[in-house]
Amino acid sequence: MQYRILTYLMFLILPGALFSQGIRDSVFRINEVRVQADERFKKEQAGVKSSGVDSLVLSEKINLSLSELLSENTSVFIKNHGRGALATASFRGTSASHTQVTWNGININAPMTGMTDFSLIPVYIIDDVYLKHGTGSITEMNGGLGGSVNLSNKVQWKPGWQVKYLQGLGSFRTFDEFLQIGAGNQKFQSKTRVYHNYSRNNFTFVNRGIIHFNPEKEILEHPLDTNDYADYKKYGLLQEFYYRFNAKNILAFRYWGQHADRTIPKATSYEGPDHSNLNSQGNLDHKAVMEWKSYGINSTLEAVSGISLKDLDYQLVNRITGLGEVPAVHSTSTQRSLLNHITYTYKLRKKLTIKARVDMNIHSVASKDAVAVIGYEGQRQELLSMVSVQRNFADRLNLNFVLRKDMVDGKLLPIVPFAGFDFKVIRGQKWHIKGNVARNYHLPSLNDMYWQPGGNPNLMPEEGFSSELGTEYRMDLDQLMIESEITFFRSDIDNWIIWIPSYKGYWEPRNVKNVLSKGIELSGGMKVEKGAFRYSVSGTYTFTRSLNFGDQDIWGDESYGKQLVYVPVHSGNVYFNLEHRGYTFSWQYNAFSERFTTSSNDVTRRDWLYPYFMNDLSMGKELPMEEFTLSAQFRIYNLFNETYHSVLYRPMPGRNFMLVLMFRM
Repeated sequence: MQYRILTYLMFLILPGALFSQGIRDSVFRINEVRVQADERFKKEQAGVKSSGVDSLVLSEKINLSLSELLSENTSVFIKNHGRGALATASFRGTSASHTQVTWNGININAPMTGMTDFSLIPVYIIDDVYLKHGTGSITEMNGGLGGSVNLSNKVQWKPGWQVKYLQGLGSFRTFDEFLQIGAGNQKFQSKTRVYHNYSRNNFTFVNRGIIHFNPEKEILEHPLDTNDYADYKKYGLLQEFYYRFNAKNILAFRYWGQHADRTIPKATSYEGPDHSNLNSQGNLDHKAVMEWKSYGINSTLEAVSGISLKDLDYQLVNRITGLGEVPAVHSTSTQRSLLNHITYTYKLRKKLTIKARVDMNIHSVASKDAVAVIGYEGQRQELLSMVSVQRNFADRLNLNFVLRKDMVDGKLLPIVPFAGFDFKVIRGQKWHIKGNVARNYHLPSLNDMYWQPGGNPNLMPEEGFSSELGTEYRMDLDQLMIESEITFFRSDIDNWIIWIPSYKGYWEPRNVKNVLSKGIELSGGMKVEKGAFRYSVSGTYTFTRSLNFGDQDIWGDESYGKQLVYVPVHSGNVYFNLEHRGYTFSWQYNAFSERFTTSSNDVTRRDWLYPYFMNDLSMGKELPMEEFTLSAQFRIYNLFNETYHSVLYRPMPGRNFMLVLMFRM
């Protein structure tokens, strides 16, 4: 019932879309403010639904991972395998590989799996995050059946030095450290960020995956357990250099390096000895991108070249007396990507824009298991092209036409078209109707085709048609801003790829004949500034039906027409923030309906995930000094000690706390 209450709240109280960048940052201010809502009616974005994360939210949740930020503040559902563990996205009811992720213009999805682990991306290194929903992502890349998540870093041409240091102390021996140093002038800027995050992660929980007999009480009960062997840490560096030759030419270089180690807790249903099935994983990532922008009177030329290097080391060991740790699995992989694109934009008067883009990418991967002595090597070469035309008519109608034609490994892919529109209902009012229709095309990942054992080189690409229609409205008064948006979406995808158990004794990918994903996205918000008081409230609600219409000979009658596993029908969130004379208070609420773990959606079995409702509170105070500013924030997560799971048999923590201190000058 709570997610229904959330829906009513969204319709009655929150008639506004997620604001991008707020009235004023509070405890942790971000200097640059991007007002996305004022630029909604642009012909270049006609038919494209996009949403951002408020700079106030980014600054408040600076010590979290991107998985937590997206789960709490956007319509993207995050499938989280545990605190600090693997976290993948389900955007509009699609799978993890259907969400494309970019960092400063380069795609950072792993070429082996085709997806991104959002738990490994700290909010520390993000200045701006915006989402393109559904086929809106086609304007940048192909394959985003669900949409895209776009991360970027921004330059501020401020003279002098800027220093920021953050220290976080939390439950389960959690420690966060973050240092940022910036320096430069109107011609050159440098920004350096270093960070370290560690957690013992040893919380206790009621293990509902096991039932024991209590001889004293003579009853069956779930035992109290500890999330042992689950610690994680990551540390990294983000370095940015910007050089402005003149007003028309800017060169940027960005490097992001990170090392992460984590041990992976056993499933809560495991009842074997403590010294067996010990999992650990190490990730080493290097990403660098060079960007040059040249601005003409009516044109813009952008050239981007980047590299993405990833090394992964996974081990599963058993401790045996007299032998020590004996590996059962020792899998290593290397992934190397060279990514380049050139974009030229020409504006013919103010009514017409023509844009062309060419991408040239090379991916090379190698995977091997030293114990089973199996593995594979693979490569993928991409030549991607896109042309778009945007036209404005009478300042009330924007049209956007996009054509993509890609070639992968020397093979031409089908043309991918996109047609979108924005219509201003009343002149002088910020009330728009928008929609689009498009084709989409997604290739199997290299693991889908070549993983040993189980890869299937005969997989068909996923393809289909998507459409959406929505409306948005914004009202600006003297001290009040209200904004609202509602979107209906539908995608028919053929040859959907899913991994299922095979008669050979291992999992392998197969094509599902058809998956239909349809639903409604609602977002809303309001901001008020009255005297010394400032408050804002925003939220989202999503209704998603992602239905399996696969071959009944394979799936059976019980699975036909049923919801895909781990996709909630209802999901939503509400965020409230209040400021007064340096004091801040915020409340975060999230709700998710039940999720099924079997294709038959059988609720009589215990292998399903019940709904959960999460509440977080934050209180802070900012103390401005003569030459610097001190601030403190105390946060309570899972306020009501909710028992919940995002993935079956993977525990999540109860009530926990975090104290964040910051120095800024």
